[in-house]
Formats: sequence, C-alpha cells, structure tokens
Amino acid sequence: MRQLLALAFAAAFALPALAQNSAAAVESGATKAGGGASAIAVLNAADASLDEFLWTHRPVIVFADTEADPRFREQLDLLLARSEELLARDVVLIIDADPAARSDIRTRFRPRGFMLTLIAKDGRVNLRKPFPWDVREITHAIDKWPIRQKEIRDRKSEAAER
Repeated sequence: MRQLLALAFAAAFALPALAQNSAAAVESGATKAGGGASAIAVLNAADASLDEFLWTHRPVIVFADTEADPRFREQLDLLLARSEELLARDVVLIIDADPAARSDIRTRFRPRGFMLTLIAKDGRVNLRKPFPWDVREITHAIDKWPIRQKEIRDRKSEAAER
C-alpha cells in the first residue's frame, strides 16, 4: 500500500524519479531523469530512517494529515520545481501524509497537520514551519548553517588552488 501511494505521488506530481529504497537512492545520488539531469531523492517516511543521512544529507521533511492537503501539494510543487538547487545542498526529501502509519519520523516530530521540517547534516532540527516555503527561502536558510558555510569555503579554496 505504501509503495502504491509513492507511485501515485510520482504520477500526480510528475516526479522525474521516485526512490523506492532510501539507502539505494542516496547511494546513487538520486535517479537520472530523461535528459540526464539528476533528480532529488523523494522518500516515504515509513521507508526512511534519519540515521541513514547523518553527516551525508540534509533531510527536508514534509508532513500532512492527508495528501489532499493543499499546503502539502503546494510544498511538493515548490520543492520539485527547483530540485536542482536542493540537490546542490545535499537535500533528500522525505514525505509523510499518512498519520495512521505512525512512522518513526512522524512519532519523533509529532506534527499537527501540515509541517515542513529542515534538518542539518549533524541531525539537528534547524527549522519547523507550519506553512509552505519556497525553495529560495529554504536554500537561503540552509546556506546560513555552519556546516554549509564550511562547505562553501572549502569549495572556494579548492577552486582557488586549481
């Protein structure tokens, strides 16, 4: 049933790819879309563990009580429209629109209705929002985090050495 729900999301939102297995999706860096462009890994919370992403990825979790929630749909549309910017920041998208499934992630964060949660690579919850956020706002917030600042500095120094 969960896999069927994930496939329904893929069709409904025209996802370039849908990760079935969180570890495999992250290992491969996400699945390739038709033109060879990378797609962000989209995982169901019931199939994911936040421990898998510790120090490697920044989970962005979108919660809702139902996939029919307009805020949930709007948030997914916003995230998927500019997913390449999220990929550049090592983001993995986790969705949970089934409170009855009581996933470990839902149990840990206890959302009430819609909630957007941004988690740093060190596992800390850096942001919770009760309304949809644009990718521009999300990436701006991520770019202020200390670990991301170090990544930016390291890339600049590597480029200068070349």
